[in-house]
Amino acid sequence: MVKVVFTGIGLVSALGGSLEDSWRNLIAGKSGIRLHQPFPELRPLPLGLIGQQPSELTALTQMVVASALQDAGLVAHAADCAVVIGSSRSYQASWEKLARQMYSEAENFPVSSFGNWLDTLPHINAIAAARQIGASGIVLAPMAACATGIWSIAQAAMLIQTGQCQQAIAGAVEAPITPLTLAGFQQMGALAKTGAYPFDLHREGLVLGEGAAVFVLESAEFAKQRQAKVYGEILGFGLTNDAYHSNSPEPQGKSAIAAIKQCLERSCLSPSDIDYIHAHGTATQLNDQMESMVIQRMFPQGVAVSSTKGSTGHTLGASGALGVAFSLMALKHQILPPSVGSKQPEFDLDIVTAARLSKIQQVLCLSFGFGGQNAAIALAR
Repeated sequence: MVKVVFTGIGLVSALGGSLEDSWRNLIAGKSGIRLHQPFPELRPLPLGLIGQQPSELTALTQMVVASALQDAGLVAHAADCAVVIGSSRSYQASWEKLARQMYSEAENFPVSSFGNWLDTLPHINAIAAARQIGASGIVLAPMAACATGIWSIAQAAMLIQTGQCQQAIAGAVEAPITPLTLAGFQQMGALAKTGAYPFDLHREGLVLGEGAAVFVLESAEFAKQRQAKVYGEILGFGLTNDAYHSNSPEPQGKSAIAAIKQCLERSCLSPSDIDYIHAHGTATQLNDQMESMVIQRMFPQGVAVSSTKGSTGHTLGASGALGVAFSLMALKHQILPPSVGSKQPEFDLDIVTAARLSKIQQVLCLSFGFGGQNAAIALAR
């Protein structure tokens, strides 16, 4: 099997405008979540905004793609590179803006106001990234709810493993702070009122955040040939679906467990080989309860666990990609990142409440999305 490694990381989040800034603030136990009112028709809410106003998808993508290439020591032109960049919301903000214009101007709304609406189709962001780097190979734009980030990385790894390319740009970008998204989650009763507290006894719900994480993936042989630095290796991954409910996880966590088992088997690992789990940890009642049960059942020996959503907010489709970036930094620095906001854990788990030095060789990153999309990926130094 072809070994696939990470040679570049681009990341932007509410914690900072770069990978280094976000990691430094995360390790310090800081949170980028603040009270904001980006839309006057909606009340103020805790949000993980990168700036003072909601970000724009294309700008975020250009930023992290450029950062990943620079970090990997690659020039902008990468014709043979595959591009796999996903998003669960994609250009939803643009469509909402257009809809508001249509309804406010009603019959006087000219067709010319639609502009080039083809530029806002869900897959166009990945194609724009390919144009940005001059890539003329395979372009994919996965959408798998909150599992999108890990699913994108897994798809890119499979392209390399099957010899379809030697390099890939992969990850996820999310700019989900829109009126409809906020109103929808609020109507579901899923939004927190003060902040995100994963696995905490007093957790209130999720806090929406925006962010992006994009990686340069390469075959280990190709990376060695060009003497690239390596953050870590993909050992394996697991991808399943509950086929149960549109937004509630399957109560027994059967297919979530199946995804983890699949990942461990493909990675030739046993549960005791995992030193750290970057959990999905949304701080909602149902997700944290199900995920805790799954971890306790799969890892009875105990394992360090944290969720970084108390710092970044829940970046939906990008959350798994951010989790992979933080997991790679944990491997690099041998530091377990804290689960900021987890002050009184409800569950019998080894929740990392403050950054700690630890010997870390293999880590597991989990994502569980709406519709029962489950993803697990194993990484190693």
